[in-house]
Amino acid sequence: MRRPFSSVRARAALAATLVVAVALVAACATVLLSLRGNLTEQAGRDADSTARRVATSLATGTAPDALDLDDEDPVQVVDGDGRLLATSEDLEKISGTGVSDVKPGAARRDDDGDDGGDDSQQNGSVSDDTDYTDGSATIDGDSADYRFAAVEVEDTAYGDLTVYAGASLEAEQGAVNTALTSMLIGFPVLLVIVGGVTYLVTRRALRPVEGIRAEMAAITASQDLGRRVPEPDTHDEVARLAGTTNETLAALEASVERQRRFVADASHELRSPIASLRTQLEVGAAHPELLDVDGAVEDTVRLQELAADLLLLARLDAGEKPGGAEVDLGALVREELSQRVGDRVPVAVDVAAVPQVSGSRGQLARVLGNLVDNAQRHARAGVRVAVRAEDGRVVLRVADDGQGVPEDERERIFERFVRLDDARTRDGGGAGLGLAIARDVAERHGGSLTVRSAPEGGALFELALPSG
Repeated sequence: MRRPFSSVRARAALAATLVVAVALVAACATVLLSLRGNLTEQAGRDADSTARRVATSLATGTAPDALDLDDEDPVQVVDGDGRLLATSEDLEKISGTGVSDVKPGAARRDDDGDDGGDDSQQNGSVSDDTDYTDGSATIDGDSADYRFAAVEVEDTAYGDLTVYAGASLEAEQGAVNTALTSMLIGFPVLLVIVGGVTYLVTRRALRPVEGIRAEMAAITASQDLGRRVPEPDTHDEVARLAGTTNETLAALEASVERQRRFVADASHELRSPIASLRTQLEVGAAHPELLDVDGAVEDTVRLQELAADLLLLARLDAGEKPGGAEVDLGALVREELSQRVGDRVPVAVDVAAVPQVSGSRGQLARVLGNLVDNAQRHARAGVRVAVRAEDGRVVLRVADDGQGVPEDERERIFERFVRLDDARTRDGGGAGLGLAIARDVAERHGGSLTVRSAPEGGALFELALPSG
């Protein structure tokens, strides 16, 4: 059973929709709060303007009951004792100013008797401060929310007065409600569009991936490693994935082909000494006097060496690590060459003091033996072995005075089971694994093995290893 949102396309669309939804909610809240704040502030300025107009009239000597308060917005004039002195016409109910009365009482003048002037002409002062509150009022049967501004007037003929004036918040509420309604309608549509576009774009972007998957499934089913996955001409991550996949398939095909060729060549090489040995044993069993003991021993030794080479190659192909032991290559060369007996030509040794190298002593000894055996096989009069330290590396050189290696064959001789035409006899050519093993071991030690012409005219094999 397929789980919901199991595909990358669905998950990408869902994630994009959620991100956009969160961003839109945050943006909406910011816009609505900003819009509401601006409109409320505007209503406060309108209420302050009305309150100061009335306060100015009171400060210039206008009596509270003589004020022109026929505006559509509510206005109240309150004395220092909290008594309502004047109010807007048709005001039926009010809250938020602290004075709920809607019927004004008689205004009383302050008479201190200090002069005989007319107290009604006494001037007052309007405070610079404004206090704001929110409330509601009912005017001529219509109820609404208001922003109230409170302005104080001091030292009037009627004492200290406070003017409350309100400005309707209907515009603010209408604008906020309209914006909220538009957002509630538009957001779902926008989210659907974002999710749909993300799904379609992701599906289009991942279409090559599905093609790669299908082709890989077909390759697995058919076991045809010669096939390759399609590479889109997009120069993006998917195209690089397809390219890397094809490179992996090519390496796998080469590895499988090399393994098949290795098995075939190994079978061919094993067949000859086994057949020869069997023939000699059968002849010896029937005619003991004709048994070629030396030939049987030679075939057995050859078979043993071939089996050892095949076993080492199998371990190397399996990724066997060379180890991290410190090896004195100069001492190794002297020790190994001192134990050789029966060499066809003499071996000259020139070993200088060199740093130690890191690796496997046994494998490095095998490389030295293979290189010297190869040189012995082709030398005319002598073989030269030298060890030097050069440019942070330890270099082992094995040279002979034979015919050398043709330049166009200098890479092919390091392939497995490859022997040059003049080295294919049983006693001269070996199985064609020595040089392949030597290069493989050199590379696994972080070094290299190359061949070029020697000063003596033959081949010069150079093993370079990083010094420890």
